Parts: sequence; C-alpha cells; structure tokens
Amino acid sequence: FKTGSVIVSAPGVSAPAADYFEIKVQGSGCHGSMPNTGVDPISVSAHILLALQEINARELSVTDKAVLTIGTIHAGKASNAIPDTATMGGTIRTYDEETRTFIKSRMTEITQNTASAFRAKAEVAFGSGCPTLVNDEELSKCAEKYTDELLGKEMAFSVAQLTSMTKGQSSKSAGSEDFAYISHKVPTIMLALAAGQPEKGYCYPQHHPKVKFDEEALPYGSSIYAYVAMRWLMEH
Repeated sequence: FKTGSVIVSAPGVSAPAADYFEIKVQGSGCHGSMPNTGVDPISVSAHILLALQEINARELSVTDKAVLTIGTIHAGKASNAIPDTATMGGTIRTYDEETRTFIKSRMTEITQNTASAFRAKAEVAFGSGCPTLVNDEELSKCAEKYTDELLGKEMAFSVAQLTSMTKGQSSKSAGSEDFAYISHKVPTIMLALAAGQPEKGYCYPQHHPKVKFDEEALPYGSSIYAYVAMRWLMEH
C-alpha cells in the first residue's frame, strides 16, 4: 500500500485478548550421574510443554481460534547436575472470553497433574494482558465513508476489500493491542495506516529490529484522525 493508505477495521473483534503466564516446576536437584535420587524439573517441563499443545489440537473446535506459545524455558546452571526448579513463560491469544477462560483453566489442570505424575509440583501464574479489541459497528461504517471522502478509493480500504484482495485470507490480527482497553469503555474504531513500501526501502515488519517507518505517513494519519472526528460530529 502507498504510504498514508488506511484500512478500516470491520465491526466486532479485530485483535485477540493477550494473557501472559509463568509456569514454575519444583523438582528435587541431584547429580546428573544419579538421576534416580532426584526429580528432574527439566524433564517434567518438557512433558508439560507437549501436553499443553493438546489443548489446541484436541480440546478446541476448529472455530475456536487461539494460540498458546511457550517462549522461554530456564533451568539449571551446570551441565552435570539436575536443578531443583525450572521456569517456563509464554502467552495466550484468544478472540472471545469463553475460550480464554477455558484455556487458562485447562492449563492449570494439565500443568499440575502432569507434574504430579512425575513426582514434581507445578503452578501457573497469569500476569497482566489485555482484552479483545472490539470495533463499533456504526463507527466502522462511518469511518469507511469518511476515509474514502478524504483519500479516495486508491488509498482508503475496508476489511472486506482487503479480504477480497488477499483471496479470502483473514484480516484479523494475531497480535494483541492495548488500545483494546479503550474499546471496552467507549465506541471505538481502530485504523491501520500504511507507513512504508518495500520498493522504497521499508522492507521489515513492525517488530523486526531493523524496522523503519516512512514519516510521510504522519500528515495522512493526523488528517484522517481529525477528519473522521469532525465528520462524526457533523452527522451526530
């Protein structure tokens, strides 16, 4: 998309809720040459990690879109010793609260019971995250009209148009967004603003360490923000 192009989110949820968690496994340390004298928390953690993947594979419907990722594992400092503890950290992404609650409940049960089966103990602690991002239906329809007025059909797109352009691929983001908190308080619409084309040297995605943004997008973003607000007030 040209720098300054805008994509208007469809009504409903466009970004998932995010939860972060830490799993602590308590074993019993011993020398690596005598594993039978201890309880290996690293081995237990490996079994827990694999068991948690069964939630998506066997306990959720194909329509229950969710992701459960373990991103960190830390345990031990010596290669010839079994440590006392192991710690894993990760994230969950879900598009509705029922699925979110179910996954967290099953995570706790699977973690504790798997650890118990291998003579260890384990607990799951859930940290702060953010809720689903909900776009207001009326705001979405109006924002489509307003951005088209301001930028024209060459630079203003709806999610329906984007889905058609990408041959039916989902336009929902898999990344969460803390702007979602606002969407649960007041009618809200989130817009995506294009800020750099690959052929002009902007080759990397948002979280890449080499990412750059085309600052020529800034006046477009500012005018969209102001214009949508003024047109909304005029009509309401």
